Amino acid sequence: MNRLLLGLLLAACPGVAQEEPKVRIRVAGAQIPVGRDVAANVAAIGRAIDYAAAEKADILVTPEGSLSGYTHEFDQEAVARGLAEVLRRARDAKVALALGTCFREEDGQVYNEQRHYDKEGSYLGFHAKILRCRRMGVPERKGEVDFYQTKPLRTFEWNGLTVGGLICNDLWANPEYTPMDDPHLTQQLAKMGATLIFHSVNAGQSPDGEELTLVRAFHESNLKLRARSGRQWIVVANAADPKGERAGHVTSGVVDPKGKWAVQADLKGERFFAATIEIEK
Repeated sequence: MNRLLLGLLLAACPGVAQEEPKVRIRVAGAQIPVGRDVAANVAAIGRAIDYAAAEKADILVTPEGSLSGYTHEFDQEAVARGLAEVLRRARDAKVALALGTCFREEDGQVYNEQRHYDKEGSYLGFHAKILRCRRMGVPERKGEVDFYQTKPLRTFEWNGLTVGGLICNDLWANPEYTPMDDPHLTQQLAKMGATLIFHSVNAGQSPDGEELTLVRAFHESNLKLRARSGRQWIVVANAADPKGERAGHVTSGVVDPKGKWAVQADLKGERFFAATIEIEK
């Protein structure tokens, strides 16, 4: 039966359920070490790109600060050179990027960003971290709010979908580190039409024990509940302990719109993951 006849039949029979068109996407994530050595960071992202290409992934998500290091005191020239190399490798591999890095933009301001590129390497823009941290128990200590600028929340059009990007505390608004009200950015993105969120994270690591259990429980319960509330897929890429000894404060992987893990990476060490997801247009 051709499409025209099928369409006429469905129109004539309103009781017949019509399936919503879906988009199938292969997503990949990189749980990699993040340090101040830009060359080492580029090498780690390169390994992730190779993995994503081998998995035939459409897009790769990397941790917060994965190119520059998680610092406002980065070498802009080294980061720019590293970015060019990462983009060349991703373009050759036909892998789109949601790339976490700190960056000095043309306006002269420094942002903690997630930069978006399509498979051809075309730049789609960046999300700037909004819920920038400060240690609430030590208010005299400077934090992200003192070093990084921000911009309004936005979405990106990618593969026929509206998607969003968030950076670490943007999602869970940890009360120990958030000097502003929680604006519930996942729900804002849902209202803006985003059904898929790429989440770049550098949440830290701890030895097994009470601290790890408490913080991870908070991060992951927020992650699951907010995914369920917004009916969104969330792809999480957390930074890894360079020595592979300490577990991350949140699991890297993919959370589905029901708030369940579709795929999880091991909590320790450099890990890569991939999953095929279907999203209604």
